[in-house]
Amino acid sequence: MTDGKRRKGLVAASALLGGVLMLSACSGGDKASAHGNGESSQAQADAAAAKKSSEAQIAVTPKDGSNNASINNSGTVTVGKGTLTTVTMTTEDGKSVAGQLSADKTSWKPTVQLERSTTYKIAAEAKDSQGRIAHENASFTTVSPTNSFIGTFTPDNGSTVGVGMPVSINFDKAITNKAAVQKGITVTSSSGQEVACHWFNANRMDCRPQDYWKEGSTVTLKLALDGVQGANGVYGVQQKTVTFHIGRNQVSYVDAQTHQMKVTQDGKVVKTIPISAGSPEHTTYEGQMVISEKFKQTRMNGATVGFTDDDGKGEYDIKDVPHAMRLTTSGTFIHGNYWGAPSVFGSVNTSHGCVGLRDVKGAGDASTPAAWFYNHSLIGDVVVIQHTGDKTVSPDNGLNGWNMDWAQWKAGSAV
Repeated sequence: MTDGKRRKGLVAASALLGGVLMLSACSGGDKASAHGNGESSQAQADAAAAKKSSEAQIAVTPKDGSNNASINNSGTVTVGKGTLTTVTMTTEDGKSVAGQLSADKTSWKPTVQLERSTTYKIAAEAKDSQGRIAHENASFTTVSPTNSFIGTFTPDNGSTVGVGMPVSINFDKAITNKAAVQKGITVTSSSGQEVACHWFNANRMDCRPQDYWKEGSTVTLKLALDGVQGANGVYGVQQKTVTFHIGRNQVSYVDAQTHQMKVTQDGKVVKTIPISAGSPEHTTYEGQMVISEKFKQTRMNGATVGFTDDDGKGEYDIKDVPHAMRLTTSGTFIHGNYWGAPSVFGSVNTSHGCVGLRDVKGAGDASTPAAWFYNHSLIGDVVVIQHTGDKTVSPDNGLNGWNMDWAQWKAGSAV
């Protein structure tokens, strides 16, 4: 072997030996290094690193990488053995999310509700008692509209309504796990009345007591649906409390035979108003009906409820019906009528199924019977219609579950 080849061989061997030594040092597989003190050196290095590391322990909820996260409870940052110094939360496109640090600086949470189907990023910094800094970064994606459901409810928070107003919730997804969803919803009254809920279908649940609400009481609706599985792969996102108040007890009785309506408060007649109900060809539904909407003026087109002429146009199209109050989803109203002769009110039934009261065009005369009734009525007041010759209104046609007896009503509960 020549000197040149021998030198090349020694260089290669040295390089190979160096690689082995380096690999052994990183892997920790040998108990001793080439100098014989690897174990003590590593222990010293670990001890030194521990002294420099912060004791602060930052936790982010939900866990990093989570999907289908809550829009109500996600983004919370807490720290143990330290205090938070900085927390930033942003959307994927860099939009900041407002948040609040607790007084003791051990927790932080968003002050706004998060959006669905959105990715959020959190960067948190904390320090321990010795001022040593710790960092934590996390990201998560909130539940998508496809994988979540919400319930649109009535009445509104803080409103004052009549004694017949049920809590009515319409879900934007079909609910197959009705029991779980119903358990996440509670309705209570300050009157102590028992409240039961009834499912009309997979998308609607109403809740009411056996008899009308007690006047002056307060009703509380609690929605604890966040994370509740309503159907396969579909979860609730709502978490809120709603209260509404019950006003005076007003129930009005329409008699289609006598053509009169008696308005009662606390069981006493306070006013009698002449009316004109549905004609023999277009009789008015009978039963207990709840006022669900009020309009100072509104348009009524017969074509929208199936009353059309041979040309397909509505048998009537009145663009300024005054003092109109809805009684059914299908189109039954109690409303003012300025186009009919004053003589029909109290003497003959002439409408297409609504209950008409004498009024003026423009709804500007407060002295008319229709204006008086409109001004003295609340959403949730009950109008009982009798002696029309028609069938009883369906309980789910409007807010009219009072037409179902208590046993039937409770039989529609899922719990």
